[in-house]
Amino acid sequence: MKTSNFKLLTTLTALVLLIVTFSSCSDDDEPIANITVNEGPSGDIGGDFTGNGGNASRIISWTNNLTTADYNADITTNASGTFNIVVADSEGTIVLNKTLNGTTEPDSIDGVTQAGEPGNWTVTITVTSFNGDGSYSLSEGN
Repeated sequence: MKTSNFKLLTTLTALVLLIVTFSSCSDDDEPIANITVNEGPSGDIGGDFTGNGGNASRIISWTNNLTTADYNADITTNASGTFNIVVADSEGTIVLNKTLNGTTEPDSIDGVTQAGEPGNWTVTITVTSFNGDGSYSLSEGN
């Protein structure tokens, strides 16, 4: 009878360990997104963003000594989800708010922001349910 209790205890322990192991594993297939920031010459900033259906947001502090900024962003033609860039001047006034939607044209934006106050500007990049890749850049305006 001692042998059957030992087998039962061993079986239950193995079952508990198996349940704990599988319930604590992470799901590697969860959607993710990533936004990078690179500083270029003369204080320009830019970067890339990628995703497999995930969401991400990044806030960047950027010194702009002029009243406007040149901007550019593009996404791959087969991308889905959205890319949004919001730029606020040193007083918090929004000088740019643009969105690219991966399921509709255009797949790129560029231009000059509205005029704002020079100084430390705030750039917020957000990707939502984004599947694909793209890039963005900002430089001091003329």
